[in-house]
Amino acid sequence: MGLDLEYNDGQTPLDEDEKQDLRIPTIATREELDEFEQLNVEEAMQWVMSKNFRAEIIFTEKFIRSLHKRMFGKIWKWAGSFRVTNKNLGVDKWQIPVAVKNLCDDVMYWHKNEIYTPDELSLRFKHRIVSIHCFPNGNGRHSRLMADIIITNVYGRSAFSWGTKTLISSSDYRDAYIQAVRLADNGNYDLLLEFARS
Repeated sequence: MGLDLEYNDGQTPLDEDEKQDLRIPTIATREELDEFEQLNVEEAMQWVMSKNFRAEIIFTEKFIRSLHKRMFGKIWKWAGSFRVTNKNLGVDKWQIPVAVKNLCDDVMYWHKNEIYTPDELSLRFKHRIVSIHCFPNGNGRHSRLMADIIITNVYGRSAFSWGTKTLISSSDYRDAYIQAVRLADNGNYDLLLEFARS
């Protein structure tokens, strides 16, 4: 039968080859996929929040990839691996490792030199990593958890609320989030900062 997915605004479609790497062949719909992914993501969140990572660990390709694998590894064989296809957004697949390295270098500089407030640094990282679009799926959820890890582990502050609603399915909250991300695409982080703490 195969995996039949419908996509909301801001979601990147999976290629047929990527869909073939589904570890649970009985999943057939978006709702089923979302449910299984959410369970895996919640396990990853529990693991992350029980640890205390330093900036030097977080701001690395290794950590970025291993977090994605923890979040989606029970669902997708490619979890934690950079995408090998180009998408409707993000950098070219060949540029991902360099873009991630540049981001990690930039954010470490921002951190050491206190260029941005803790919230803004965390959200600038979140925005850049999702703009790179490292993985075939889960980039938004991964980037939000990365921001939460940065703000809690590096700065000892509370995690972001992200509107306190799910951002996976279509809703007014998701629309507000997508609008905030699009404004950040143009260098305006005010709405994203506000939404993340709403």
